Amino acid sequence: MGTLPRNRSISGGYDEEKLGFGNIFTDHMLTMQFSAEEGGWQDPEIRSLDNLVLHPATMVLHYGQQVFEGLKAFAGKDERDILVFRPDMNIARFNKSCERLCIPTLNPELFMEQMSLLIRTDRDWIPRTPGTSLYIRPTIIATDPFLGVRPSKKYLFFIILSPVGAYYPEGFEPVKIMVTDKYVRACPGGIGEAKTSGNYACSLLAAEEAHSLGFTQVLWLNAVDKASVEEVGTMNIFFRINDEIVTPALGGTILPGVTRDSVIRLARDIGLKVSERTISIQEVEEAAKIGSLQEMFGSGTAAVISPVSHFQYKGRNFVVGNGKTGEVAADLFDRITGMQTGSNPDPYGWVVNIGR
Repeated sequence: MGTLPRNRSISGGYDEEKLGFGNIFTDHMLTMQFSAEEGGWQDPEIRSLDNLVLHPATMVLHYGQQVFEGLKAFAGKDERDILVFRPDMNIARFNKSCERLCIPTLNPELFMEQMSLLIRTDRDWIPRTPGTSLYIRPTIIATDPFLGVRPSKKYLFFIILSPVGAYYPEGFEPVKIMVTDKYVRACPGGIGEAKTSGNYACSLLAAEEAHSLGFTQVLWLNAVDKASVEEVGTMNIFFRINDEIVTPALGGTILPGVTRDSVIRLARDIGLKVSERTISIQEVEEAAKIGSLQEMFGSGTAAVISPVSHFQYKGRNFVVGNGKTGEVAADLFDRITGMQTGSNPDPYGWVVNIGR
């Protein structure tokens, strides 16, 4: 598929009304090599999207030394505008994850500069239909061909781009989630707060079991007490109980989500009470029973806000509120997506225009 023209209507192009998530890719990619023996990071290169060629002993394939990020670019009102939401937080989290995985960090200014250049190179791929965006996937992998267990001495950093629609097939419609105490995602002292492939690999079996039962995602509990709520497989989680917004506090086992941070800030600034604290699944269950669980929703880059209508715990099914999208979730979704696309004011300076 060649570079799409601005009207994106040529034969062989993609239909913006039917975009899924992560299955279409743009023409170019950014790559940058690191070699400890050659003085560190080499010059970045923007080149045609192509397959990676790896030695069978490449260390990432055997020991999982890898970090990635996910953020989005949006078409602004002006055709020249390309808006990126809070990229500084994603870059900082990327480097923090790298430190945890013994991977060399990147200069944040260089990261932002080269990512912006790549996006501008493939700017004609940015969809303009409401609810669509250009997903940005920075990744770094260990590339030493070596079978001993140690940090790699060579790495490949790359960024690929993908025009996307809604992450969940339901779109902004409420989803159903299953609470699991059979499996655990992360333990204190582990890598739960790092954005690395291992955290997602260990979640797949529980997610597949949930899907087979008709649920969209899994809600994870603390590995030690099997009671404290942590996060959903691809999202941080929020509860509205008696008009208080509650979300689990960060403590090393939960991904510090960019959208999570945005939700907390926005909710407090519009006058809602927000608590970051330990919350048990028993508290959530009891609130659902007596009707004080008004809303439940996830937050993340891919879905932004995902309302939850039902959850299941130990075979018991619970309806959240009236089983429909709650008013707070809907309001926060509109505020954040409006800010991302330039339709709403941005009093925080979160949106960066990289298109000019």
